[in-house]
Parts: sequence; structure tokens; C-alpha cells
Amino acid sequence: MPPPAATMAVLRAPPLPPHPLPSSSSTPQSQRSPRGSITAAALSRTSSLPPPLKTGCLGSAKKILLAGRGRLPCLPTKHQVGAVGGAEEERYLAMEAEWGVRRMGRIGEEMRRVAFVQAEAFHVPVALFNDFFFDFFKAEVLAALIYKLRNSPPDRYACLVAEEADELLQSRAPFEKIIGVVDCTVQDEGDILRNLQGVQEYFYVSGIAVLPSFRRRKVGTALLKACEVLALEWRQRFMALMAYEDDSSARGLYAKAGYRVVSRDPGWVTWVGRRRRVLMVKELPVHDAQIQQQ
Repeated sequence: MPPPAATMAVLRAPPLPPHPLPSSSSTPQSQRSPRGSITAAALSRTSSLPPPLKTGCLGSAKKILLAGRGRLPCLPTKHQVGAVGGAEEERYLAMEAEWGVRRMGRIGEEMRRVAFVQAEAFHVPVALFNDFFFDFFKAEVLAALIYKLRNSPPDRYACLVAEEADELLQSRAPFEKIIGVVDCTVQDEGDILRNLQGVQEYFYVSGIAVLPSFRRRKVGTALLKACEVLALEWRQRFMALMAYEDDSSARGLYAKAGYRVVSRDPGWVTWVGRRRRVLMVKELPVHDAQIQQQ
């Protein structure tokens, strides 16, 4: 979920505390992964951790991005980021319908697009100066995203993006096709760990955001499938997320993906005007040999 730097209300789940991708238009149709599946190449990567990613500004570049109330170092350019993968089946962790899900590229335009998608999903409209407050909120989301990327190991945090995988759209800039986002973090929160057995950390799913015009089109399902692939790659046994107890739509999506409710907020939280949340957990078929290698 969004870090302490950005106080975002998570879509259907309340908060807790790279480089251009190569075009796949040249990949033969027979070699592409079937839609609605977790790619074989992604699963084959579960035995090794992803390589470290580079960040920072080149040489004497001292450009400053003004975001909200703070000053942020310039965003990485496409020359500073290594390729995610070659063919389509390598760049996508999972596919569902016409959506492919991959790790976000650390490119300025793409990061701004991710901030826009999350801000669009989480921003609460106000009567006056709504555009101003939206832009301010979007800047805070971007600042939080940059902070997490620069202060988290590549096997402890990742931002996944869902995009239109139709090859007819390959001529468009990659960031223009992003329509869904999710945050993946390895955490060790005690209140959650007490509901899990035999582990000292878990894979936390948060910040699921889908643009309004693309909801109820299996984008969320694609994001959850990709999260599972990444959790296996990071050798995590449990996946966890929080959902509002009265959000039957979100809970139905998570239940269908294999999550089950293991605990609830105490009843008194409603007395202070907060919505009651439920903790939902999914256990992954990680082999004992993999766990011992951690």
C-alpha cells in the first residue's frame, strides 16, 4: 500500500503501514502465451530473485521535479533502466483476457501515469477547487511511489501495471496503455503474522486501482494473478490483503482468487467513524525446499 508519505484511501482496501519495453509485434503468434493464464516464463523465474534495478540521475543532471509541497530528484530516464524482458511472454507476469501485467518501468512518463491511475481511483472529489486538490493528491502519490522505489530492494517492493496487450496498440507509448495498478510489498507486521503460521514475513497486496472505464473487465483478476506469480518468485508462502467488510464486490473478487477471511477489525472502530476491515489471506504452494533457501 501507499507508504506513510502519501495518505491514500485504498480502493476496496484501506492503507497499512524498468526503461522502455521492447515491442512484441515481431513475436510469432504461435509463441505467445494464451490469454487468461500465468505465463510459463514467469513461473520459471520463481527459483531465482529478480536482479537489482538502477535508479538516479545521470551525471550532471540536476533537474528538480516539483511535486506538491516537496522537491523531488529528477525521474530516471529510459537510458538508466535495463529491459524487463524480450518477448511478450517474458515481459508479462500474467495475462487475462486482453490485459497483460508486468512490473512498472522506472521511466518518468510511466511513473506519472501510474500516479494518475491511483489518484483517479482513490481521490475523493470535493465541491470547490477539485482540480487543484486532485493535482496535489496526484503529486503526493508520485512522491510516495518514487520514495518506495528508491528505498526498497527489488525483491521487497514492486509496482505492477496492467495494460492493453493488443498488438494493434504497439505503436502507442507503453505508459498510455496502463489502466490498472497494484502495489506488492514484503512485510512483517505483527498483527497480521499472528494469523499466519511458520513464517516471519508475508507478501502484502495493496493499492489495487483500475480506471473507472475499465472496471468489471477482469483487470483486477489479471493483477491478482500477477501478484501470485511474483510472490512465488520471491518465495513467499502467504499473500495477504485488507478489504472493507461491507465491500461485497471486492471481497467476492478476492474470494474467487483464493483468499479467505482470517480476522476482522474490532467492532468499536465504527464508533469513531471508520469502516470495519477484514484480513484476507491466501496460502501458496511453495515447496519446503524453497522456504529453507530463504
